[in-house]
Amino acid sequence: MATTKQEPALLAYCRPGFEPELAAELNVRAAEREHWGHASTERGSGVVRYLCASAALLERQLRFDALIFARQKLLGFAQLDGLDPTDRISPVLAALEAAGEALAAVAAGSDSPASMRFGALVVEHSDSDEGRELAGLARGFGNALRPALRKPGWLTDKDDARKPRLHVLLHGGTRMELALSRVEDSSPWPGGIPRLRQPPNAPSRSAAKLDEALHTLLTGEERASLLREGLRAADLGAAPGGWTWVLVRAGLRVTAVDNGPLKEPVAGHPQVEHLRADGFRWQPARPLDWMVCDMVEQPRRVADRMAEWFREGWCRHAIFNLKLPMKKRWDETVLCLERFREQAGGLQALRARQLYHDREEITVFARR
Repeated sequence: MATTKQEPALLAYCRPGFEPELAAELNVRAAEREHWGHASTERGSGVVRYLCASAALLERQLRFDALIFARQKLLGFAQLDGLDPTDRISPVLAALEAAGEALAAVAAGSDSPASMRFGALVVEHSDSDEGRELAGLARGFGNALRPALRKPGWLTDKDDARKPRLHVLLHGGTRMELALSRVEDSSPWPGGIPRLRQPPNAPSRSAAKLDEALHTLLTGEERASLLREGLRAADLGAAPGGWTWVLVRAGLRVTAVDNGPLKEPVAGHPQVEHLRADGFRWQPARPLDWMVCDMVEQPRRVADRMAEWFREGWCRHAIFNLKLPMKKRWDETVLCLERFREQAGGLQALRARQLYHDREEITVFARR
């Protein structure tokens, strides 16, 4: 027989293996806002919950774009266990009816839970090995659940971005979790994983990393204004040229700095100047619009070098990676970002995220 646990929680997804880092981040961010609770997770699950009595308020106060290790931020409001595989829909409908205050807390403009309607349904699974095995079930269950939600009015007839989304997180064939997200303050992609194609003809797979960073760390307005034809950029540690290629395709002229060779189509491209030099020593003759850097080096050394570029006025915008150690990754992240902020001088923006295409690293966007 199905059992339902109604315990609101801030629910966040992350790269499997980085649950301790996300849990530490949520503990710190919640305490800064005077919400007292604790983070709960299982290593390798890709899911972290922050449990506290004021979870709904915390979800509103803690903005998604301020989190580093979270791929997605939700308000979880029900956990269903022991489901009958022949009828998983009835327990979902019953849980929605019982959710009460958790739904009312995020239903902007609604006077009661009864007036709550979701603008979209997302049935998803974690990015763990076990979670990916549920992809087929997620598709099939989503197709069956949508009409069942529309009949009693829980789901709009067509997707409506003005209303919260209902998320169903599958943990197995008999376990699932219900959560909701606000469109303006969450990832638009299922599982928080961007569905972006590898840039065509890219000389390396690292191009997807910068492409994701531009879509994740910059707004649409920023991409339109900051990435346009004629701007100038430097790519430090450019070889074989994946990041340079992303900038070239956006119309920028790029100085690719690396002692190693570039690959086609970057090598010999009219918008690319290849300088065989050390990215930690080279400096531009005049200020540039952009600097990007994916050099493999100690994160503190990279943070110091990136700060020098801003302090000296050599660039206006930058995207760079910080390769994290195997232990105390959250502590190192905080230290490096604070070190960069203090040394760089006045910054208009500083955002960081562990991207889907990142591994043991985070990607940072800074604006002078």
